[in-house]
Amino acid sequence: MSTSRAAATGAEPALAPEGSATHEVLAVVLQVRDAALHVVLWQHDRGPAAGSWALPGGPLADDQTLGQSIAQQLAAKVDVRHLAHLEQLETRSDLDRSPRRRVLATAYLGLVPADEPSVIPADARWHPVDALPAMAFDHGSITASGVRRLRAKLCYTNLGFALAPTVFTASELQAVYQAALGHDVSATNLKRILLRRKQIVETGSVSAPGRSGGRPAAEYRFRARQIEVTDQFAVLRPPGPPRTLTG
Repeated sequence: MSTSRAAATGAEPALAPEGSATHEVLAVVLQVRDAALHVVLWQHDRGPAAGSWALPGGPLADDQTLGQSIAQQLAAKVDVRHLAHLEQLETRSDLDRSPRRRVLATAYLGLVPADEPSVIPADARWHPVDALPAMAFDHGSITASGVRRLRAKLCYTNLGFALAPTVFTASELQAVYQAALGHDVSATNLKRILLRRKQIVETGSVSAPGRSGGRPAAEYRFRARQIEVTDQFAVLRPPGPPRTLTG
């Protein structure tokens, strides 16, 4: 199987010569869907991980950088134009990551806005991060790392721009943060905090009335659509004991 075909199908990299290691790139692509944070996964149909679910990715080609490789592979799996943010997450080099050979992995974190109709192939599915299926190799642990990175950066940066719609009301933004953080969030407090940090600004427009009528709500947008540190010591704390992500 060629490198490009392996990347497009999520198959394992071709066996390397004995005594050498291969390198793959993986992506934790997250989106808030149906009021919950989801990750896109592929199901293995062959090999030692047959039947289990895996992060999109594939082998690093000899003539590609890590960035070029993850861009190519995401283009085959998630329309890369819908990614509002992509950053390198971590590198895994455990000797026993794969049962058949040594495989190093560099993982990325990608975020898709809640209002983007992301397109994925028929053999892929969006899964809630708090109810992951049986995962291949260490992909559940890598997913958990991606979720922790997102939740940490939501506290001290403006990274919410990569998950929220372009224009939103305070209640719509609250729903996105609540899903991403995994705990209850007050719409009023969240709006106050993000306005004080100059992360969001009013658009001057209001939302259309709902079916039940009522007063139209003010609409907001993120001031910047690239990541900025706005309060390096901030923490958006949950109201009770933190929940643990498992996978």
